Amino acid sequence: MRRKPVADPTEVGAGTPPLERSIGLFRLVMLGVGATVGTGIFVILSAAVPEAGPAILVSFVLAAVTAGLTALCYAELASALPLSGSSYSYAYATLGELAAFLVGACLLLEYAVSASAIAVGWGQYLNEIFAALVGWTMPASISQPPGRGGYVNLPAVVLIALCGLLLLRGAAESTAINAVLVLVKLAVLVFFAIVALTAFRPENLRPFAPFGWAGIATAASTIFFSYIGLDTISTASEEVRDPARTLPLGIILSLVIVTAIYLLVAFAGIGAQPWTLFSGQDAGLAVILRNVTGTAWPALVLSIGAVISIFSVTLVTMYGQTRILFAMSRDGLLPKVFQRVDRRTRNPNGNTLFVALFVALLAALVPLDVLANLTSMGTLVAFAAVSLSVIILRRTRPDLPRGFRVPFFPFVPIASLGCCLALIAALPRDTYLLFAVWIAVALAIYAAYSLRHSRLARARDLDRPASAGR
Repeated sequence: MRRKPVADPTEVGAGTPPLERSIGLFRLVMLGVGATVGTGIFVILSAAVPEAGPAILVSFVLAAVTAGLTALCYAELASALPLSGSSYSYAYATLGELAAFLVGACLLLEYAVSASAIAVGWGQYLNEIFAALVGWTMPASISQPPGRGGYVNLPAVVLIALCGLLLLRGAAESTAINAVLVLVKLAVLVFFAIVALTAFRPENLRPFAPFGWAGIATAASTIFFSYIGLDTISTASEEVRDPARTLPLGIILSLVIVTAIYLLVAFAGIGAQPWTLFSGQDAGLAVILRNVTGTAWPALVLSIGAVISIFSVTLVTMYGQTRILFAMSRDGLLPKVFQRVDRRTRNPNGNTLFVALFVALLAALVPLDVLANLTSMGTLVAFAAVSLSVIILRRTRPDLPRGFRVPFFPFVPIASLGCCLALIAALPRDTYLLFAVWIAVALAIYAAYSLRHSRLARARDLDRPASAGR
């Protein structure tokens, strides 16, 4: 139950070189949009539409409402506690060390598995490009994971290696390149919607909800991981200029842009193609354009945009994971190797290499649908912790300066918490089993290492002799 001092939360990590504050509002919004817009549209529709049918539109709205309620909670905490580590750091200041460690474990799971899930879909759109340009596609043996007709997803490994190399150059360069990539992919998605709407057929929306509310909730749970960008914004807190103002604005603007583009593209796609055709459809948006136009070039443009988009999302989610590792290591809960900062780039290079290796293994060997549900579980648990932290911090530190305050308190954080729990309940049983294994591993690491090496624990032990002498 040890908690970080709220008055000066960075004091626990004293002695660690600071990260460079190089991110302004525009790059921060692009960071959030870059981490969010991509997989939920380019890849996951083929898994989520068969669960809900045309009512996937309601699933997106349900996920967006939950994310929106949580975004307000994130905005308040980010303005009051502008720390690297996002919901892990918030939990440490409000819920205690053990809860924070488990939230951190959920975040690491969320980011690693999300980056892996995103990377898995990269090869699908690469194949579309190869087919359009040279009439050749990569064999399944090297472009699909085991269980999907292949041995290893080689394109995913290549993608992660490229993102890792870019991250090693530092946050300023990475976020600048990400901003350009985000603008390109937004333009490509708008292009898709315009073309697909020319083939819109109202009958494709019937029956609207073939599997009822259960299907809508299940699909909402599946796609929820695509809102991970809200948490990614908070992981950049210590690298943002004027965080008390910039962070809340960045979170809210990102959510508005993301929700609008998701609903536009999903509506256009379902209107242009019967929902029953989405199941198992690789590179689904590109296929829709090819069928609508009868020519290859629109699908080629879309596939190039998807390749750029998935690169952007993978880059940003890997960035977020390295910052979670940095924060946990600085607090003594993970080994010191994860808090070492390169003197030239002011970047945690050891983290980046570790994350790249771990994510590459997952992407190479694990199927997409398993990864998506597991990521949603980690995301929802972290979001629930943020909602609870707002309530606790309002009661324990009502005097703490806040650049933004959640409106209609406590109803908004309570509603956010309830929505998160409802979506968790809709996840399949195998996701619970995998998540339980992950939490068991996290508890074992905490008991074996973190409990004794925590900076708060060591600070307490150093105070004991002085207290005894007095």
